[in-house]
Amino acid sequence: MKLSVIVPCYNEEENLPLILDAFQKSIKAEDMEVVLVDNGSTDGTAQALKILLPRYGFARTVRVPVNQGYGYGILQGLKAAEGDFVGWTHADMQTDPADVVKAYHILEEKDWDKNVFVKGNRKGRSAFDQFFTSGMSLFETVYLHKRLYDVNAQPNIFSREFFAAWENPPYDFALDLYALYMARLKELDVVRFDVVFPPRLHGSSHWNTGLKAKWKFIKRTISFSTKLKRAGIK
Repeated sequence: MKLSVIVPCYNEEENLPLILDAFQKSIKAEDMEVVLVDNGSTDGTAQALKILLPRYGFARTVRVPVNQGYGYGILQGLKAAEGDFVGWTHADMQTDPADVVKAYHILEEKDWDKNVFVKGNRKGRSAFDQFFTSGMSLFETVYLHKRLYDVNAQPNIFSREFFAAWENPPYDFALDLYALYMARLKELDVVRFDVVFPPRLHGSSHWNTGLKAKWKFIKRTISFSTKLKRAGIK
């Protein structure tokens, strides 16, 4: 297996048929699997996966009984992945499954170089969200002395060996920051490509619910950034 992509799903019952159909249309001869993590969902996600997955040979699921955070769900999927390269994207259809296939082809062009880290670069967002992201990117870059921008863009794809070197990765949304920071720290070749970021089709964001939520996100990010800097990871 060349590539395993993890899709963390928390109460994504309505989006599951869309994302699986989108992957089916995008995956052709690519040697890859899609691991959908039911991350402690409380809606009909588990039942939807049970019904849908037999129709899609490229997909399987991992069940997390109790939600312990966005990052935790992804990490459980990464541990279960079988690909030489692994990574993740979102289940909310704001990130096109076709972008994962684009990342696959970038790695193919790079001859599956294990020193390559492929990541999206979001386009088509609101001016406010772009301003927020730019501010956080500037802070992270200056504070951690690494070029870190659009940290939460999807997908994130990298080698299994790179993942195996991680120590105490975070269980929350800071996982995206941790992965990119580690890629910069290990001097991987970070390849960015443009991805469109349209409005969510179904459901609502589980964190981006307004100014109060963004302020909490800022505080958590600063706190984790401080831990990263103090840890002195080599």
